Amino acid sequence: MSVDTTIRNGVAEIILNCPPVNALTSTEWLDLAINIDNLSHNDEVKAIVLSGKGKGFCAGANIKELQEDSSKITDVNDGCWKTARAIHVCNVPVISACHGFVLGGGILLAGAADIVLATEDSYFGLPEIDRGALGGGAHLSRLFPLQAVRKMMFTGKPISAQRAYEYGSIESLHPNFDSLHEAAMNIADDIASKSPIAMNLAKKALNEIEHGNVDEHYKSEQNFTLELYKSKDSQEARDAFVEKRDADFKDEN
Repeated sequence: MSVDTTIRNGVAEIILNCPPVNALTSTEWLDLAINIDNLSHNDEVKAIVLSGKGKGFCAGANIKELQEDSSKITDVNDGCWKTARAIHVCNVPVISACHGFVLGGGILLAGAADIVLATEDSYFGLPEIDRGALGGGAHLSRLFPLQAVRKMMFTGKPISAQRAYEYGSIESLHPNFDSLHEAAMNIADDIASKSPIAMNLAKKALNEIEHGNVDEHYKSEQNFTLELYKSKDSQEARDAFVEKRDADFKDEN
């Protein structure tokens, strides 16, 4: 089972449960989108907390699935886009409680959320450039400043939760997962105590006045990912990642 979902006192909790690193397959991304959409239209739900089991929050897409069948990129893109959009347009606020690694598609889950909390040891990154892919910049831009986003995308290097906190992207930092979880649930409980109508309209209003359309921007990014996947460099990057070796890019594209 890829996620565990519970509802308590108006707060729905979605826990990613895809061992070992919460890297989701194309089907799991689509299932997550459907799950969030269903909760969004559930009258019992007033807020959603998204977290992950194990070593880290989310390592993004399952590269091994793409290595076995590169045509799956279309399904992965579709599932990722629908999941990020489901969070962004959800009828209730979504809180992402991040621990450990927040990578690739994990950035979508954090960047599309309304509130982000993290453990002190967590880190955020888009290693796609080293995996033969692109995407995620639209949601990374909701978290970090322009030049930081560009450096992260160009180098594939992550930044620490402390640096993210200094950017003002993270609501609060916590020493461990238990403290993180408690803080996220406290905020969710507070939100759940408000008028559901007011909360829904507040989120719609904030989305309406937000600069740019993150959902359409991400869709544009995915077109470049599809273009990259047609190249030999993309295949070599995935091969190198799975085989745990340095990529050897030759000018043969």
